[in-house]
Amino acid sequence: MHIGEELVTLGILFVISYILGRLGKRIGLPAIPIYMLVGLIASPHFHLFPLSFESADVELIAVFGLIFLLFSLGLEFDQDEFYGNAGKLLISGGTRVAINMVAGFVLGMWIGWGTREALIIAGMTAASSSAIITKLFIELRRLANRETPVILGIMVLEDVFIAIYLAIVAVILGGDADPWIIAGELAVSFTFLIVMFVVARFGGRVVSRLIRTKDDELFTILFFGLAVAFGGIGELLGVSDAIGAFLIGLVLGATRFRSRIENLALPLRDVFGAFFFLNFGLALDPSTFGSVLVPVAVAVVMTLVINTAGGQLIAWQNKLSPAEGLNVSAMLQNRGEFALILATLAVSAGLDERLTPFAGLYVLTMAIIGPVLAVNSEKIGARIFRSKKPIARQASHDRMADENIALVEAVMAGALVPADEDDDTDDETPTPTPVRDRVEVDPVIEQAMLQSDEQQGARTRDPEY
Repeated sequence: MHIGEELVTLGILFVISYILGRLGKRIGLPAIPIYMLVGLIASPHFHLFPLSFESADVELIAVFGLIFLLFSLGLEFDQDEFYGNAGKLLISGGTRVAINMVAGFVLGMWIGWGTREALIIAGMTAASSSAIITKLFIELRRLANRETPVILGIMVLEDVFIAIYLAIVAVILGGDADPWIIAGELAVSFTFLIVMFVVARFGGRVVSRLIRTKDDELFTILFFGLAVAFGGIGELLGVSDAIGAFLIGLVLGATRFRSRIENLALPLRDVFGAFFFLNFGLALDPSTFGSVLVPVAVAVVMTLVINTAGGQLIAWQNKLSPAEGLNVSAMLQNRGEFALILATLAVSAGLDERLTPFAGLYVLTMAIIGPVLAVNSEKIGARIFRSKKPIARQASHDRMADENIALVEAVMAGALVPADEDDDTDDETPTPTPVRDRVEVDPVIEQAMLQSDEQQGARTRDPEY
C-alpha cells in the first residue's frame, strides 16, 4: 500500500489549518469554521486549489473525533451545577431550548425536505456551541460578569438536552414504522441513559477504584478503549456512538481522576476533533450551496432574532439588566459541533443530502457572526440601554476580572499545587489539604480554566470543541 501522496497532502492540510487558525485568532474567529474551510478547499468538489483528498481516507479517524468530542463533553459536565440548580436551569435554559427547537421544526417543515429532516434542523437551531462560548469567556475577560453563571448553567442543561435528543433522533432515524418497536427502542435508549447517569451520580468512588493506575500510558489506553467501546455499545443499543461516548465520559468525569483524564484526553480530542471538522468540510460541495442559500439565510435571521429576544427573557427570569441580557444572547448565538454531528448522523441514515451543505453554511455563518456579536455586545448594550456603570462599580468589576484571570493563569502555570489524584492506595485516612484545595476557586473559573489556551509553560491548546 502506497500512501505517500495522501500523507503529504494531509500534512499540508494541517499546516494550512495552523496558518489560517493563527490568522483567525487575530480577528476573533474560532477554529471550527477554519477546519471546515480547509476541508472544503481540499475536497474533490473544489477545483480552485491543487489539492484533492477523499473523505474515505480519514473516515475512521473522523469517527474517533466524533467520539472524543462527546467524551470530552461528558467529562466536563458539571453535575453539581445541574442537580443543584435544576429548577432554575429548567426554567431559563429549558424555555430557550424549547423556543429554538419549535422554531427550527417549523422552519424545517417550511423548507419541505421531510418531517425527519425538520427534526434534524430543529436540533441544529436548539443548542449552542459550548466550546466557542467557553473560549469567548476567557478571551473577552468576562469570567466575573453577573450573567456568566447563568450562561454556564444553560450550557450544562444543553448537554443534557443533547444526550436525550441524540437518543431520540437515533431511534427515529432507524426507519422502523411499528410504534411498538419504536417504543421498545426508546425504552432501551432511556434505560441506558438513566443507568449511566445514576452510575455517574453515585458510583464515582467505585469506578475510581476500578480504573486507578499510576501508569499514564496504560491509563490513556484504558479510557481510550472505554470511549470507543461505549461508542460501539451506544450504536448497538440504538442511541448512536456519540451518546455512548458522552455517557462513559460522564461516568469517568465523576471519578477522582477527572482532571488527570482531561489532561491526557485533550490532545486526543484536539487532533481527532480536527479530523472530524476537516472531514465534514471534505463532504461539502460548493455547487450545492445555491440550493440551501435561502433556507440558511432564513435560519440565521431566525436564530439571531429569537436568541436576542430570548436573552432578554433570560435576563428577566434571573434578575439581570437588559444590557446583561444582551450579553447572554450574544454568547448563546454561536452554533457549532452539535449541528455538524446531527448532519452527519442524518446523512448516514439516508436523509436528504442537502442537510450537509445546510449545516455547513449555517455553522460557518453563525460561528463568524456569534463571536463578532459577543465582542461588541457590551458596547451595543451601553448605547441601546443607556446603561453606564458607575465608576466605582466598573473599577470593582475590572479588578475582579483581573484577579480571576490571574488566578486562572496561576493555576495553569503551576503556581498552585494540584491535588494528588494518582494516589494508588486504599488508605482512607485524610491527607493534608493541597494548596489548590485551600484556595476558593469560583466554579466558573474552574470550568473555564480547563478550557484555557493561555496557559504558561505548558502545551497551548485550542478549546474549540
